[in-house]
Amino acid sequence: MTFGNADKSTVIMRQMQRGTMPKPSERAKAGFLALLPGDAGDGAITTKPMFGNLAAWVKGNMFAGLFGDDLFVRLPEAEMAEVKRGGGANFEPMPGHAMKGYVTVPPGWLENAAPAQKLVDRSLEYTRGLPAKQKKPPKRR
Repeated sequence: MTFGNADKSTVIMRQMQRGTMPKPSERAKAGFLALLPGDAGDGAITTKPMFGNLAAWVKGNMFAGLFGDDLFVRLPEAEMAEVKRGGGANFEPMPGHAMKGYVTVPPGWLENAAPAQKLVDRSLEYTRGLPAKQKKPPKRR
């Protein structure tokens, strides 16, 4: 896949200030929701808040989301490397603490959604193949 600024190997994510989380713009929220497939009536894909932002889930597993206006997706390691070569980066909600299995989409996804659409579709396909996440039993008090 080709992304804008393919010569850059890393992307600087929005840095958190102590005690704050970046919030997505309304434009990013709308762009993100437009990338998700329509509900097939089975309720398999859900969206809910994550990190004070918005994320999409399938079978209890997160497959894509926003962190500020940055878009991240879940992919196999080899495919993550390809995205990083194209300008993406490890998804680090806290600097230095990458979330294993997730990568940010190169900047510009709101202006040119086609590459991001392919990544979100692939992320959904990959995550659907993972075992469903089991709910944890309630903690005893």
